[in-house]
Amino acid sequence: MVGASLTAQERDRLERALELADRGRGAVSPNPLVGAVIARGEEVIGEGWHAELGGLHAERAALEDCHARGEEPRGATMYVTLEPCAHHGRQPPCVEAIVEAGIARVVIASDDPSEKASGRGPGMLRDAGVEVSFAAGEEAAAARLLNQPFRKHARTGRPLVILKMALSLDGRAATAGGDSRWISGERSRELVHSWRAEADAIAVGIGTALRDDPLLTARVATAHRQPARLVFDSAARLPLDSQLVRTASQAPLLLVVSPKAERERLAALERAGAEVLVAGGADHPERVRAALADLGRRGITSLFLEGGPTLAAAFAAAGEVDEARLFYAPILIGGGRAALEGEGGALIAEAPRALAAAVEQVGEDVLITARMREW
Repeated sequence: MVGASLTAQERDRLERALELADRGRGAVSPNPLVGAVIARGEEVIGEGWHAELGGLHAERAALEDCHARGEEPRGATMYVTLEPCAHHGRQPPCVEAIVEAGIARVVIASDDPSEKASGRGPGMLRDAGVEVSFAAGEEAAAARLLNQPFRKHARTGRPLVILKMALSLDGRAATAGGDSRWISGERSRELVHSWRAEADAIAVGIGTALRDDPLLTARVATAHRQPARLVFDSAARLPLDSQLVRTASQAPLLLVVSPKAERERLAALERAGAEVLVAGGADHPERVRAALADLGRRGITSLFLEGGPTLAAAFAAAGEVDEARLFYAPILIGGGRAALEGEGGALIAEAPRALAAAVEQVGEDVLITARMREW
């Protein structure tokens, strides 16, 4: 698929569509984020975005906005961040609405790699006489990055994994005794809650769950729903009186256990509201892959991995860290626990290298965001 050369104005309209798409963040999963702009000549006559799961798709929302403004979309151009759908789901196909509205041209920022799409929508539009162009360059790249969870799930059946860690300047995630509260500052912790609100699920290891007794909820006003809380707990040791179990009716709780976990413990946890996910495998990386495949079958497209070092190392060894968000605090711990425990690789040349990295100041901390893979 070769991208079209767009004018500066057309690029501006795609950028606006991307801004609109981002407004659905945390509200539409497992659907993708999509925005649309409709223009005739110099004038924008309609805008829309996919605002909530089950609600109007961006294309239909933009067409409705045209009518609300008293504008007629026939003969206009639609700019959309993802190829329009051609299948019936929670909403009817957007292709049908575009054709019925008489849209003359559709400019698309990125493809939809899911099996039910993969070019069907653009093909049907062309068959109906609608001119279709795919963007290239920065707008196309931005549209793909916007929907990395959706794209990975569509291609692999597994969720996108984002690793978050708070580290000292000497790369320690905790003291030798396991204390890690709080390495990062208050502003960093506030940002983490907004990230939780965007994720389908949050994961910790049983060590973190036993030591910190966390809630793992998104405590921000913008949260559309609470993510599933996931604990890697091979022996089903999570206490029945833990905050996670006591709040299982308020936010989903899943336990990843081994086939050898005691049935009585599992039964008690299930009665308390936890859902059990049995993940087999000869080692930690194999169990990680099995768990991710199960989560993908449940429709979970993004997993926010919060710790600790043992679990993070297992995901890294499994090759399942897609993005890393590392807060470095201005402290030196000395000794303590490394960010990733275990043996690790033997050669620097074989270590996974980020495709792109960005650095920013968050309060007193420095945040490094590294994209390890692109889907």
